Amino acid sequence: MRAVRIIRINVLTRYYIMTNYSAPNGNGRLRIAVQKSGRLNKASVELLQKCGVKFIRSKNNLLACGQNLPIDLLYVRDDDIPRLIASGSCQLGIAGGNVYQEERLTEAGDSPSFPTPLRTLDFGQCRLSIAVPEGSKIKDTSDLNGLRIATSYPALTRDYLASRGVTADIVLLSGSVEVAPELGTADAICDLVSTGQTLAAHRLIELQPIFQSQALLLGGPEIEPSMQSLLNMLLARVDGVLTVNESKYVMLHAPANKISEITGLLPGAETPTVLPLEGNSGRVAVHAVCRESVFWEHLESLKAAGASSVLVLPVEKMLA
Repeated sequence: MRAVRIIRINVLTRYYIMTNYSAPNGNGRLRIAVQKSGRLNKASVELLQKCGVKFIRSKNNLLACGQNLPIDLLYVRDDDIPRLIASGSCQLGIAGGNVYQEERLTEAGDSPSFPTPLRTLDFGQCRLSIAVPEGSKIKDTSDLNGLRIATSYPALTRDYLASRGVTADIVLLSGSVEVAPELGTADAICDLVSTGQTLAAHRLIELQPIFQSQALLLGGPEIEPSMQSLLNMLLARVDGVLTVNESKYVMLHAPANKISEITGLLPGAETPTVLPLEGNSGRVAVHAVCRESVFWEHLESLKAAGASSVLVLPVEKMLA
């Protein structure tokens, strides 16, 4: 089973792994597979950099070596990422939920070595949706019976249609799925949608979202004991980065007798720090970390409750 998965991995990637890693974990470094290009590439690298890992990218652009930690990045095709983790060539990977679920629904999903999501990340949000041409007679999923649907995600599309008792012909395309109806190749498409601008440009209308996706941090079922502490440290830092992304540090002045009311207005705040104001016995300074977004409406509610000098600051790092 493992040999079959490795054969499916991109040829250039497989050659690099075979010539640089003679055995899983053979060089004692934690290897993370990330998308080499596309919508998740930049955000994946930035996440790891925010975790304090400094990388130097190799000349062949397939590998980035960690300078300050024994962590390497392997740049690969997104659909290779679950397979690289399953084969033991990488211990971690960052991939879209759509890629993970598509692979899980194939033969690899039943393998005990298939990766599992360790963290849901806060980027790469999109949806897999069925779309039809403007003016089409297709108004509902049931209208797709006996028709052709072009997609790069055949397993997800079949799974959704089967759950609704719909039988359709799947036209597998690896790219430019949105042009299939224009070319007469398909009656509808099932493709990733983010803003919807691509659909509009090809005069397509979103009929039905079938899968909500965002980036996932994937891990294999086993890791060498010598690397476990490094993995635990990295996961703790990832948690810190994810917490910080929406967290804000709020400072304000408030009437001492309204602390409970004002604390209740701070979104996602833990018990705040309350400090007396010198020369003003009736008011105190309140400092709190809000783990949710702080909007103008929150500030206006705080002011209405008696708060003043409200200051909202970004949080750079946080470790629980």
